[in-house]
Amino acid sequence: MSESPPLDRPRSVLFVCLGNICRSPLAEGVFLHLARERGATARYRVDSAGTGAWHVGEPPDPRSAEVAQRHGLRLEGSARQVRSEDLKEFDLILAMDSENLRAMEHLGAGRTIAANIALLRDYDPNSDGDRDVPDPYYGGTDGFERVFHLIRRSCAALLNVLEERPSAGDTSDRRSS
Repeated sequence: MSESPPLDRPRSVLFVCLGNICRSPLAEGVFLHLARERGATARYRVDSAGTGAWHVGEPPDPRSAEVAQRHGLRLEGSARQVRSEDLKEFDLILAMDSENLRAMEHLGAGRTIAANIALLRDYDPNSDGDRDVPDPYYGGTDGFERVFHLIRRSCAALLNVLEERPSAGDTSDRRSS
């Protein structure tokens, strides 16, 4: 169980998917956009990473960037792989699916960690039991659009929780499944 961050520093959130080119950079961009709309960007440090190293150094997938642009967002940065240090440096690590959640839990096994590790869709009020954000990589543009809406809805609910309670974000603050 992690402790709440001191109130004088930003909450840190890391979004994690497999390659860090589709879902997690989109979640990072959406979360930052929503925080900006609320005037809350100074209260958060946000990043994204992948559990795999296939795309390290690459920009976001063009289809993710295109969907983001259609919704008024710009994705920046390049792919990186999750590091064990992330478990100490971030307050909240949100995986896009159960496979990546297991990878993060495995990385943290036997270590003292600061982060709460969860699924992003644990915060989705409409998840209907399906808590994975599907990987749109091998699909078409429609899949990326669907993923955008799942991520946006989940990030909006997450931000509501974090803004309502500065110490929020641990497993007791997620919606019940």
